[in-house]
Amino acid sequence: MARKVVITGLGATTPIGGDVPTLWENALKGVSGAATLTDSWVEEYHLPVTFAARASVPATDVLSRVEAKRMDPSTQFAVVAAREAWKDSGIEEVDRNKLAVAFATGIGGVWTLLDAWDTLREKGPRRVLPMTVPMLMPNGPAAAVSLDLGAAAGAHTPVSACASGTEAMHVGMELIRAGKADVVVVGGAEAAIHPMPIAAFSSMQALSRSNDNPQGASRPYDIDRNGFVMGEGAGALVLEAEEHALARGARIYAELAGTSVTADAYHITAPDPQGLGATRALKAAMFDGLIQPEDVVHVNAHATSTPVGDKPEYTALKAALGDHLDNVWVSATKSQMGHLLGASGAVESVLTTLAIYHRLAPVTINLDNQDPEIPLKVVTGEPAKLPAEGSIVALNNSFGFGGHNAVVAIRSV
Repeated sequence: MARKVVITGLGATTPIGGDVPTLWENALKGVSGAATLTDSWVEEYHLPVTFAARASVPATDVLSRVEAKRMDPSTQFAVVAAREAWKDSGIEEVDRNKLAVAFATGIGGVWTLLDAWDTLREKGPRRVLPMTVPMLMPNGPAAAVSLDLGAAAGAHTPVSACASGTEAMHVGMELIRAGKADVVVVGGAEAAIHPMPIAAFSSMQALSRSNDNPQGASRPYDIDRNGFVMGEGAGALVLEAEEHALARGARIYAELAGTSVTADAYHITAPDPQGLGATRALKAAMFDGLIQPEDVVHVNAHATSTPVGDKPEYTALKAALGDHLDNVWVSATKSQMGHLLGASGAVESVLTTLAIYHRLAPVTINLDNQDPEIPLKVVTGEPAKLPAEGSIVALNNSFGFGGHNAVVAIRSV
């Protein structure tokens, strides 16, 4: 029988909170982290989108100057979140050969890469920093967390666009089930609020251009939704074999009951309009966790606020949960935090875990006129109370460019 996997530690640094308690408090209140960018490069490059959701606490305020200097901003965020999750887990001793890391990113060290390119062009090759490659490589966050914690059982880097953080949960679970690790620190990090990604996402018309109303720009399921808001930060979770957690008397937030990863094989950026790959991912995660539709009470949806992205997710949820979907509370937390790309699934898994633990679903903001073609039971105004008694399950969905689908199912304990 497969080992049961539980969640014993949580960490995050996001646009609506630099740690998990602040993130959770603001997610329940419906706080927006989006704001107009004041950087000189916004005007210099005449960017068509002039706002984003920056991390509320700069990583450089948390890390030492020496540490920060040797890390790309994405890695800085990863280390901040992982350290909080590790401390939260209360683990004091663990066999380093049974401790692994699965830390994801969607883009990686874009700041380091493009800064180094500018340095090369303007000052020549001798001025390019020796640490440039370790800082820009996508596995930088996973490597840094592994080094920081002494995790010798493996340092994995799922890179599957906006599904990356959730796929890291899948990787971590599989490592524990296979007996290759007893503890895995999983998560995702992203720091891509840079003129080039903003220009590129804007060029493909994926970003909202509501420059006059940043806090109201991310509008999942709203009839007037017009694109996502770029966010940054990191989320981290400590996964642990249940017997390992019980042996040390750990506080257990929830069980990671099931995971799945599928591919649309449809289009490089557009989701399958019928949501077939997402449907398979949802059903597979539920099958993996021996979950029936009626067990599900909450979904933290991918819900990016794009015109073409929100509806296929509804179609997939309806196919997977049937008429029971009418009873399921849905939260679209990107409305508050923006889209953290490769970190989004990890941060949203932190929120999903807390929703199960506290039996409370966070709110969705900016939903003023719900699209009649997406008749979900969305949490707005006030947090929704989940059933106070019995076993309950929540799903977290993540979908990424390339047709990547990842779903996790989290169950109460």
